[in-house]
Amino acid sequence: MKNGVLIFCAFISLQNIYSQSVKYSTTWFGPNANPVPEFTDARIPAKTTISLMADYYFGKGDQTENGYVKVEFPLLPECVSFKIWSTVLENYQVTPELSFERDMNGNTSGQANGDVYFQTRIRLLKEKKYCLSVIFNTTLKTASGTNSQQRRYFDTPGYYFDVEAGKSFFTNCKFISEIRVVADAGFMCWQIDQVSTQDDSPMYGGKLSIGNSYWKLENTLSGYWGWIHTYSPISPLHDYGDAPLVYAAKLTIISKKIDYFAQYQYGITDFPYHQIRVGISFPIKKLTPSFK
Repeated sequence: MKNGVLIFCAFISLQNIYSQSVKYSTTWFGPNANPVPEFTDARIPAKTTISLMADYYFGKGDQTENGYVKVEFPLLPECVSFKIWSTVLENYQVTPELSFERDMNGNTSGQANGDVYFQTRIRLLKEKKYCLSVIFNTTLKTASGTNSQQRRYFDTPGYYFDVEAGKSFFTNCKFISEIRVVADAGFMCWQIDQVSTQDDSPMYGGKLSIGNSYWKLENTLSGYWGWIHTYSPISPLHDYGDAPLVYAAKLTIISKKIDYFAQYQYGITDFPYHQIRVGISFPIKKLTPSFK
């Protein structure tokens, strides 16, 4: 009897998903709606760090330009930090075909502002000669993104937990003096309707970074794997698109006061966009919390 009730509840849940005209995934929304989470090199800064970026996305009939702001406050330098970020001033233009496919009521262009993310980072292990650096992150995504009816942002909240682990290897070569390997794993969840249904997914990622005190090149492969598209491969759910996988290459030029960087990101699966990002990052000692 208990098994029958469970099967019935699962059937009702799937029927609700079938009946939705909106698919809450990266395939059916703009590129900033629920992107693959970024992860760092498994380090927490000693000073408050501000990053300002400009993004350009293109692909699948969607062209998007936006700003991006990220601030990290180290509550305990290199040990505990609080981070906040958001997409700002998004401008988009889509083809009439994509507008119809996404049920955007004929809208093909407009503006929006993104969700706000809040993250707490805690260092679990300090990197030593025979020990990895391990960082635990907890992140909350608000439902503050605008223009959800035009499929720019979800009108539902989400969260994720992940662990970053990194280790550096130093060489005697001046051109490439450091090789750093980083792995990321976690769990991500977001609501997909206004009642209680949610999409759960494991997160994963790997990063290889090379460089010296003047420049750094990062290569990252990361993604998450939602449960909805995998439930029944022969059903209409197979095109839900909630398992994005992306590759990114990022070059950073390091100076004493400001770091300059450029990034290219390619969506391999369920993320039908190319991204070009340029930005700067700089520390501000005066904004660094002090508890003396």
